[in-house]
Amino acid sequence: MKITAVRHFTIQSSFRNVFIVKVETDQGLYGLGEAGTAGREKALAGMIDHYARFLVGQDPRRIEHIWQRLYRGQYFEGGTIIAAAVSAIDIALWDIMGKWLKVPVYQLLGGKSRDHVQCFSDSGVLNGQECVQTAMQRVAAGWRHLRFAPGMADPKMDNITDGRYEPRESMALAVHWLGEVRRAVGPDIRLSIDFHHRLSVTEAAEFCRKVESLDLMFLEEPIRSESPQAYAALRRMTSMPFAIGEEFSSKWAFLPYVEEGLTNFARVDLCNVGGFTEAMKVAGMCEAHYIDMMPHNPLGPICTAATVHFCTAINNFALKEYNAHVANYPQDVFTGAPVLEGDHLLGSDEPGIGVLLNEQAAADHPAIEWEAPQYHRSDGSYTNW
Repeated sequence: MKITAVRHFTIQSSFRNVFIVKVETDQGLYGLGEAGTAGREKALAGMIDHYARFLVGQDPRRIEHIWQRLYRGQYFEGGTIIAAAVSAIDIALWDIMGKWLKVPVYQLLGGKSRDHVQCFSDSGVLNGQECVQTAMQRVAAGWRHLRFAPGMADPKMDNITDGRYEPRESMALAVHWLGEVRRAVGPDIRLSIDFHHRLSVTEAAEFCRKVESLDLMFLEEPIRSESPQAYAALRRMTSMPFAIGEEFSSKWAFLPYVEEGLTNFARVDLCNVGGFTEAMKVAGMCEAHYIDMMPHNPLGPICTAATVHFCTAINNFALKEYNAHVANYPQDVFTGAPVLEGDHLLGSDEPGIGVLLNEQAAADHPAIEWEAPQYHRSDGSYTNW
């Protein structure tokens, strides 16, 4: 079997785009993959077009060999765009392999370790009584794990392209409304918060002290992750469990966080880290250090399906992220996506990853210009989204 074409599609899905890669073969089989780094689709397209020049003619079943060639084929290896492009191609190759062998991908990864994939609900912003109502609605619907995002003093500034974000104002709101949510849902519901890299080490330590009594399951990405030493300093200042790694683009990025005990949950993203091939290596490394996987999943149905296969197969799994907007994909474009049942996802037993793409329908959902929100402090200085 030989690869005959590597094509890409940028498709509007919910409020932004998904970047899909299709690898075609001379046996009529094709595989689908999805790349991360949303909002940088033009860069991804250039990378895929470059890779296509030497992928055509290759045997798609030589997955590890192709991964190494893609990652190491330029002197300046690595980087988020390269890793996201490699991820999409790698997922597509595993999809082809499953179809060729007529088995779902989780069988290729070792078979089922579980019957379904438990999720946590992305439950909105901590800013006002609405977050309490949302939490109670989620619990009534059967959810037992809720994750929130920090809000801001001016609710009009939440989730917009250009807004003001002051960390200590946001921390105060988060502490207050997490307390209100805890009182509303009781002690048995697992609560958590994702600060999206917005705090400093001292701010994060202060926040952890203020929420000790609320029994949070984890604090996600409180500070930027370029410096493991900064996380080591924060680790010494609090016993709060951390969830780190959604933006990591290789097993080497995970290495210090795993070996030095800086994370409790590994937020691996199959569409950013290097696909199934790299994610399985990260999972093995984490298992050796008693760290559970908690995959990041904010993208589209192919990412979701691939992540469900991954979570089905590995043993060291905690929870998978579930965002409602991910399920708001164009139904005429994608079929076969995992089904939510209560608070868990059921994977497909179809060969490959189980998701199909309707190219004609995709043309009806052209890409939009989307940029991640850009926040500034009151003094005008830039800060993280």
